[in-house]
Amino acid sequence: MSRRHAAEKREIIPDPKFHDVVVAKFINNMMDDGKKSVAERIVYDAFDKMQARAKADALRMFHDALENVKPQLEVRSRRVGGATYQVPVEVRPERRQALAIRWLIQAAVKRSEKTMTDRLAGELMDAANGRGAAFKKREDTLRMAEANRAFSHYRW
Repeated sequence: MSRRHAAEKREIIPDPKFHDVVVAKFINNMMDDGKKSVAERIVYDAFDKMQARAKADALRMFHDALENVKPQLEVRSRRVGGATYQVPVEVRPERRQALAIRWLIQAAVKRSEKTMTDRLAGELMDAANGRGAAFKKREDTLRMAEANRAFSHYRW
């Protein structure tokens, strides 16, 4: 990390099907070993399955799922006089989105369905409905921050 100036943000090109930057970021996070076409196929097939199962707009459900998983607060470790405190801090919008995307993908990978398409579709539908592993992760993060609210005066 440079000490002189912050790295400039790269411009992300919207995805080809929905022309949505957030979906493009999601596909880029799904990508493994640089295989973008495989990641795109998994995400788009998952959207098709969501559309067929729920009879609702898949893109709308994706954005609802992302909103439901985005954390408001998180805890950061802070050393004060030899003791380490878990200090609750508000999450920046970019980090909020990045965490939600990461949690959704990790939760989908851990599911027990046969294909990654089924796993992703199931996790996105669960998150859109306020349940599932990614949603639980957000709730646990919030609960941890609430439990450590007494140390919020150590915020920096």
